[in-house]
Amino acid sequence: MTSLSRELVFLILQFLDEEKFKETVHKLEQESGFFFNMKYFEDQVQAGEWEEVERYLSGFTKVDDNRYSMKIFFEIRKQKYLEALDKQDRARAVEILVKDLKVFSSFNEELFKEITQLLTLDNFRENEQLSKYGDAKSARTIMLVELKKLLEANPLFRDKLTFPAFKASRLRTLINQSLNWQHQLCKNPRPNPDIKTLFVDHTCTPPNGARAPTPSTNPLVGTLPKGAVFPPIATHSVNQLPFQPAGASSGSLSGWMANPNPAAPHSAGPVSLAPPPNAAAFLKRPRTPPSNGPAVDYQSADSEHLMKRIRGGQSEEVTYPGPGPTHHLNMYSQDDLPKTLARTLNQGSNVMSMDFHPLQQTTLLVGTNVGDIAIWEVASRERLAYRTFKVWEISACSIPMQAALVKDPAVSVNRCIWSPDGAVLGVAFSKHIVHIYSYTAAGDLRQHLEIDAHTGGVNDIAFSHPTSQLCIITCGDDKTIKVWDAVSGRKQYTFEGHEAPVYSVCPHQKENIQFIFSTAIDGKIKAWLYDLAGSRVDYNAPGLWCTTMAYSADGTRLFSCGTSKDGDSYLVEWNESEGTIKRTYSGFRKRSLGVVQFDTTRNRFLAAGDEFQIKFWDMDNTNILTTIDVEGSSASPRLRFSKDGSLLAVTTNDNGIKILANAEGLRLIRMLESRSFEGSRVPPETMATKTSIVNVMPPAVTAPCSLPGAIERSERLTPAVSMNNFSSIDSSRTPDVKPRLLDEVTDKSKNWKLTEITDLGQCRSLRLPDTMHANKVVRLIYTNSGVAVLALASNALHKLWKWQRSDRNPSGKSTASIPPQMWQPASGIVMNNDIGDTNPEEAAACIALSKNDSYVMSASGGKVSLFNMMTFKVMTTFMPPPPAATFLAFHPQDNNIIAIGMEDSSIQIYNVRVDEVKTKLKGHQKKITGLAFSHVLNVLVSSGADAQLCLWGIDGWEKRKSKVVPVHPGRSSPPVGDTKVQFHNDQIHLLVVHESQLAIYDASKLERLRYWSPHDSLSAPISSAIYSCDSVLVYASFCDGAVGVFDAESLRPHCRIAPSAYSPSVMNSSNAYPLVIASHPSEPNQFALGMTDGGVYVIEPSESEGKWGVGPPPDNGTVGSNPTLSNQGSEPPSR
Repeated sequence: MTSLSRELVFLILQFLDEEKFKETVHKLEQESGFFFNMKYFEDQVQAGEWEEVERYLSGFTKVDDNRYSMKIFFEIRKQKYLEALDKQDRARAVEILVKDLKVFSSFNEELFKEITQLLTLDNFRENEQLSKYGDAKSARTIMLVELKKLLEANPLFRDKLTFPAFKASRLRTLINQSLNWQHQLCKNPRPNPDIKTLFVDHTCTPPNGARAPTPSTNPLVGTLPKGAVFPPIATHSVNQLPFQPAGASSGSLSGWMANPNPAAPHSAGPVSLAPPPNAAAFLKRPRTPPSNGPAVDYQSADSEHLMKRIRGGQSEEVTYPGPGPTHHLNMYSQDDLPKTLARTLNQGSNVMSMDFHPLQQTTLLVGTNVGDIAIWEVASRERLAYRTFKVWEISACSIPMQAALVKDPAVSVNRCIWSPDGAVLGVAFSKHIVHIYSYTAAGDLRQHLEIDAHTGGVNDIAFSHPTSQLCIITCGDDKTIKVWDAVSGRKQYTFEGHEAPVYSVCPHQKENIQFIFSTAIDGKIKAWLYDLAGSRVDYNAPGLWCTTMAYSADGTRLFSCGTSKDGDSYLVEWNESEGTIKRTYSGFRKRSLGVVQFDTTRNRFLAAGDEFQIKFWDMDNTNILTTIDVEGSSASPRLRFSKDGSLLAVTTNDNGIKILANAEGLRLIRMLESRSFEGSRVPPETMATKTSIVNVMPPAVTAPCSLPGAIERSERLTPAVSMNNFSSIDSSRTPDVKPRLLDEVTDKSKNWKLTEITDLGQCRSLRLPDTMHANKVVRLIYTNSGVAVLALASNALHKLWKWQRSDRNPSGKSTASIPPQMWQPASGIVMNNDIGDTNPEEAAACIALSKNDSYVMSASGGKVSLFNMMTFKVMTTFMPPPPAATFLAFHPQDNNIIAIGMEDSSIQIYNVRVDEVKTKLKGHQKKITGLAFSHVLNVLVSSGADAQLCLWGIDGWEKRKSKVVPVHPGRSSPPVGDTKVQFHNDQIHLLVVHESQLAIYDASKLERLRYWSPHDSLSAPISSAIYSCDSVLVYASFCDGAVGVFDAESLRPHCRIAPSAYSPSVMNSSNAYPLVIASHPSEPNQFALGMTDGGVYVIEPSESEGKWGVGPPPDNGTVGSNPTLSNQGSEPPSR
């Protein structure tokens, strides 16, 4: 629906409301989905009109649209269920359970079981979580507060919660203006016309047969052309067509629109999407009647609504622009530019392409040089989806493609892009194919189409609507542009005419004319209608090499940006009416270090990446508006604005992405971040990546680009076919930059100093209140929701601390600023593990928490116990010793499957549901001390007290590889003792922790990439270590009480936190030190310590600092080398 049609709906809504058509108003709100009336929704909820509540919601969202929608429907149906139980209407409660709540069981089976169990209680308030439930009225009020927060956070309701501001009775005013217009065009206008109908245009009957004045002499009409018609309100026809046809020849850039089927050089053919028959007249607009003319107020049957006269100087009559483009006044300032660093992501491979979702402003699609794609939720630091490159059906691919993959399997993403509605995304690869995925708001990414599109590489992809059906447009090394049906994958058009590989495409629509611009690497720009009549224009782009084109967001202005083979970059605006360059923007480096990328935003600004900076221009000024330095950015960074311009994604040279934001973008991120609903509120597939994913570690070895004859381009990997006849970028540019980088690194290294935190005021720390006997803490974890900390002491007792929501802590998440409560159910039950005949002080304790925080599995030398986290009751016990369980890990795809490390060095794969050991894995020599699953690699990594690592495939549970942790230089014997493992958020890199070292491994090969061993101010043995939730940092505790914060990629220390900084009592005790360390699931700078004296501390940076120090700059040797193998503590990979 067009913008004007949408506005018409708002006008009708206002009219209906003013006329008191209340039911019709809400019906239109629901059917159009344009405006969500919060007041009406609240009234229906308070009245308990549940059917109407869900019917009204259905116009805006469905249960499975996203996690916010799911939570909204769940809360409503749960309340309806509880009210039925409260009325002792069991039959109604069962009906609601089966018809309304059953749908949620597939997402959270445990929660559904918990709800079902309420039927067995005489009063559901016996359930601990519902003990404070009052009456229905108060419960509805409390629920409404939560629902309003969910609606505000839900991307589907963005811009739908506020009714647009405009004057009262606006539709009547427009009708009145239209009647004025019609009367002024009358041949025989009467001074006091009587309007009796709106169904036909008004005309005054000639008095006594008098003849009307001609249009040419009528002072009200002026020179209005004959046959002029007024565009209907649903037609958004204010903008002119590209390359105005008036007076243009067929060979000019403007002429192809006026002459869509030139006689030469192409043969005429049928045009499926041709312009109107009279294209020149199509551009002309009837002029608005003079505003100084008398405005006639018509007395009609509904005259009381038409008595508001149009005031002088405040006419609301519509004026149509002339044939030239009109630009809005500059209502923006530099503050509207996103310049503040809000997030840092690291994809793990060189980022080649990015695109923000058209509706969900904080959802970012990313493609890399190794063929991976990922979808990130920037606000919550969550990776929603991740796919590595693989051919879906190799047998359906062409022989040339199969041969290309056999010759060189390296594949890069050249472009990834969302469809206009965000329901589909497309990926163009450097070899032959295009992948099309369907995408839901819940993060579900499904294979839709695999198209063997071009011989050679597919250099660009775009979506378009040349008809009502969505189409895919691709271009490639075979010098063609192709159009495909997005549903069936059937090829619709092939455009031929370029004499070099086609570099980019830019589809667009002006009015009802659809066309495509294309650029080739010989600098040629061509334009095509959706027919077989050939190219309509043939012009040269500045630089005569790699160029991309883009329209401003409103479609009225056309820009292109490109770089020549010599490195000269050009950013220009085109004059569409003449096919010439209107303005050239200045400010580029003389020789750019790669093909410059650009983007537009807000119909006002341009941005391009050049000289390690982001450069901004005002569209109407050729001089640079401002520049910003992005730390770590590449020489010619890629960039992409969000659709509303509040966020800007910029690539960095360490395989990362920086997200910059303006004030509006920061507010958006903070709002979504503060409303993160996890655990039982999120489907299991979403929770599979429960921890935030920012700064993902790069892989050890990036797939090389070894295409013969390929040109070296910084912005994308170009296949050999496209570049065999072109020379590489002049390599003399490289020396221009390397010495400068080396000098900068050297100077920074001299000035860098490890941050030492030694005083209580330098960080925030909190010892959690404890009313029980203090025994050393042997296991410590945060709940997945981040609102509680669970500790297991050496006496087999569990302790749970919960933070409450308050004005000081609205999120209710753990913080060092507010003490939590040590929580117990009203029954007074405590969670104690079975100990049998063992001494729990000597046993190896283990613990694992379900993804929805409902259950905890634990052992302290005896049986494994399964506890209900709400009631603390033991649900079941299993695996009686001997041997005793020493480590527990849930299977990533099936919560019923648990890997259990045993004291006898075996690993048992146990199915809880059927109480059966599926298989037993043997490969270690001593007890198991660590287990970690990777759902990406489909493997299980185990570690033991024998300091050995084993890699197991989880499909057949076969052992693939094993390695002993290498001896640290200076030691004569191999390391022994507990070894722990944890996967990085990329599920490829592995943190290995031993008292003698921290190490990062490539888990697919069990290959150590780098390590760090205790020395200098951090010289004591390591007691525990863990990744931060975003995998940017590693927190390590030491046996002298200190804590080290390390960069997760390089394992270089950021800072040392002395025991005196978080607890004077630890400093005064020679025996107290952190035995275990845990990281918060969504706050990357928060961690917790479990102490040998029984204390538990939550620690955060000071509010003034906000982070844990700054790491040292990379070594000189990192320039031009693989960053994963280039730090001081690295070692060469095994061959």
